Amino acid sequence: MKFFPDARPERWLGSLALAIISLISLGNVMTRYVTGGSLAFTEEFSVFLLVVLTFTGASVALRRNGHIRIGLLERALPTRLRKPLILFQGLCGAIVLGLIVWFGAKLTWEEYQWESLSPGLGLPQWWYLLWLPLLAAAMLVRLAQQIRDRLSGRLEDEP
Repeated sequence: MKFFPDARPERWLGSLALAIISLISLGNVMTRYVTGGSLAFTEEFSVFLLVVLTFTGASVALRRNGHIRIGLLERALPTRLRKPLILFQGLCGAIVLGLIVWFGAKLTWEEYQWESLSPGLGLPQWWYLLWLPLLAAAMLVRLAQQIRDRLSGRLEDEP
């Protein structure tokens, strides 16, 4: 499966989110320095972009096997028992991410139906929430790729 094997879309989206956060924060600091007041929209956008940045970074870390994991037990087990442990770890991660996708999509749909608006700018709330299930689904794809690579031996854990 050659579906963006290097997590390039997540890297681009995370970089874009970080750049926009930086520009918003710089603009807010400059405005506060010159006028004594701050820009109203900065907090709402910054929080949203931080969530996007967190999920994209987590997705990239999954693809690169960069998440923290206690490998003592895994390394101590014989090879025949490592694979079931890797599958169990993957199953636990998939359950958590699947719940985030399910409930995130459900919440996004409800906010769309209720036509809820964000408290700061009055934008549709579902615009912000839509990214939660989408990026959790991207993490599920990266988790499946990581499990496949770990089971095949293409991805070695560092001691």
